[in-house]
Amino acid sequence: MYQRILRPILFLFPPESIHHFVGFALKAGFSIPGVKWLVKKAYAVNHPSLEREVFGLRFPNPVGIAAGFDKEASLYNHLPAFGFGHVEIGTVTPLGQPGNPKPRLFRLPEDKALINRMGFNNEGVEAFIKNLRKNKPKVIVGGNIGKNTLTPNDKAIEDYCHCFKALFDLVDYFVVNVSCPNITGLSKLQDKDELTALLQAIQKINLSKPGPKPVLLKVAPDLSEKQLDEVIEMVRETRINGIIATNTSTLRVNLSTPPEKVKKIGKGGLSGLPIKDRSTATIAYLFKKSEGSIPIIGVGGIFSARDAIEKINAGATLVQIYTGFVYAGPSIAKKINKALINS
Repeated sequence: MYQRILRPILFLFPPESIHHFVGFALKAGFSIPGVKWLVKKAYAVNHPSLEREVFGLRFPNPVGIAAGFDKEASLYNHLPAFGFGHVEIGTVTPLGQPGNPKPRLFRLPEDKALINRMGFNNEGVEAFIKNLRKNKPKVIVGGNIGKNTLTPNDKAIEDYCHCFKALFDLVDYFVVNVSCPNITGLSKLQDKDELTALLQAIQKINLSKPGPKPVLLKVAPDLSEKQLDEVIEMVRETRINGIIATNTSTLRVNLSTPPEKVKKIGKGGLSGLPIKDRSTATIAYLFKKSEGSIPIIGVGGIFSARDAIEKINAGATLVQIYTGFVYAGPSIAKKINKALINS
């Protein structure tokens, strides 16, 4: 029903407008007594075999929502009704910022893909704190943290540490996002020395706490094997807890969308089916080179149970979905979890 009827209607409207509409509809609909229960009854799957213990956290199932869907920390308690076992909020920055000029989110239906150059638009960490305290999370929540666009790279550590300290008591794990292609100069923070210094600064705060939180690094799908080797070295050196592979891609290869349309869209991170194989290859390389010693969350091009299982077989312990949720619809987590039970 979703793919045949509802999705074609939604795709008649600008993607960012639909994203806001869906968020509003979820909050409005779930405020009606019994609606959330009905949705949960239809989509949520519970089974002991789905549970995963990763970096000290017990996940009810391995399927989560990737950062970018709940950019304002306002939907995390609604998404488990659709069968998701964790929700990553953000990316959040110390101060609220509008992000890049609109339009900044584009569909490529021929490729089952999205291109976005949102630019870390969010209301700022204080708004996140207010939302998290007002609506205590009933699901495992990850905090995806970044720097403000106007913050120079030599001050970036301050931004990341500010968000880390502010959210420490309110989220279950953290993700350091230096791989988003939509913030000018952010990619320079992926250089080994700068990234090591950033992770060490965060870990200095983290390990000073009575109960340190898991810290993960989100990497781009466009890294070379040499760069991935450096990632593994940094993870071990800084003693962070895992890797999220992968973020969106700056490459435009193997697309069915006409080149003139892609060129007209311009810059931005590509997500969805076109990056599926590259994401899986990155997971497999990281898993093999680390000898399975580093937990990996697999993201990128998951549109079916087969896609998710492919990521898990490559070495991912958990998986996350965003673009697949847009194209495949609200039953995607249910289908993956059912397939995992039967596998």
